[in-house]
Amino acid sequence: MRALPFAIASALTLACLSTSLAGQRPVAPIDARSQALLQQGRAERAAGNLGAATDTLETAAAVDPRNREAFILLAQVAEARGLPGKAIRLYREALVLEPNDVAALRGQGEALVMKGALAQAQVNLAKIRALCKGACPDANQLAAVIAKGPPVTTAQADTAVKPKAE
Repeated sequence: MRALPFAIASALTLACLSTSLAGQRPVAPIDARSQALLQQGRAERAAGNLGAATDTLETAAAVDPRNREAFILLAQVAEARGLPGKAIRLYREALVLEPNDVAALRGQGEALVMKGALAQAQVNLAKIRALCKGACPDANQLAAVIAKGPPVTTAQADTAVKPKAE
């Protein structure tokens, strides 16, 4: 009689585990069309055609929204076009798919520095260092970008050059 509640609880636990494991689908590979578009976008970026690369990579991400590489490459193209805010958002999309992607964390950190968000870039650097157990070139690269600081804008350069009139 004392073992009856334990037996019932065990049976329910096993039933729940077996149904939850049976209900999971295996991870499907990234769509081949999306992969082909990703390669085409890479080639367009290498050729310096950033507009066409953006269009192709956006199509690759639309064909298969699980294509993390398309989001990372799109973010790199956005940075090359001088759009760090868009790059931050695209890196965030890649990090939603894989939160431990060191390349996406580094890229997002660099874009955050471009926007002047050094504190958030430091958070990304800490995450990268936690993920890398030994020497980590991504952490070193992001640390160097953070140490350099955000780029000087024209308005900041004008005020630094011109002395105040008294």
